[in-house]
Amino acid sequence: MTATHDPRLPEAILDFLACPTPAAWVDWALENPETLLIDHAQCEKKAASTAMSLLYRYVDDSELLTKMARLAREELLHFEQVVKLMEGRGITYRPIGAARYAEGLRRHVRSQEPQRLVDVLIVGAIIEARSCERFARLIPYLDDELAKFYRGLVKSEGRHYEDYLMLAERLSHQPIEERVAFLVAREAELITTPDTEFRFHSGVPA
Repeated sequence: MTATHDPRLPEAILDFLACPTPAAWVDWALENPETLLIDHAQCEKKAASTAMSLLYRYVDDSELLTKMARLAREELLHFEQVVKLMEGRGITYRPIGAARYAEGLRRHVRSQEPQRLVDVLIVGAIIEARSCERFARLIPYLDDELAKFYRGLVKSEGRHYEDYLMLAERLSHQPIEERVAFLVAREAELITTPDTEFRFHSGVPA
C-alpha cells in the first residue's frame, strides 16, 4: 500500500521532520484500529500532563503559561473526544503500555537549565509535529467520522508544534537549529526502526 498525506498538512511540518512515517506503520495502524484509538487517547492525556507540568515548573514566563494552559485544555478536550468516539464504536478505554517513543526522545534532554527547558520544548514540538503528520498519513484510509476528526486535529496539533518551537527559540540564549536537527534525527531513528508492539508513535513492525 502506498499512503499519501492529506493536502491540509502544513508544509512546514514535513520540512521540520527528518522523514515521513513509513508505509509499514500505516498498514500496522489499519490492522489495529482499537489499539490506535486507545493509544491515541493516552497520548492526548499525556500531552495535557506535559503542558501542566511546565505550568507548575516554570511560573515566571507569562507567554509560556498562557500557551501551556491553552494547550492543556485542548489536549484534554481531544482526550474526551477520542473516548467518545471509542464509546460509539464499542471500544473500552483502558491503560496500555507506553511506546518507547517519548522516553526515547526525553533521554536526550539536557539536565541543566535553561538547556533543559529548551530541549523539553523542542521535544514537545517534535511529538506534536509527528502526531500531526501521522493523522494526515492515516486520513485517506479512514471512515468519514474518524477522517473528519483527524483533519481537525491536524490543524490544532500543527498550532501546538508552532507554539512549542516558538517558545524554544525565544527562551534559548543561542540558536537552536543544531539542537533541533539532533533531536529530529533521533526521532527519525525511533519511527523507522522495528517495534514489537503497535502504538500511535511506534516504529515499524519487527
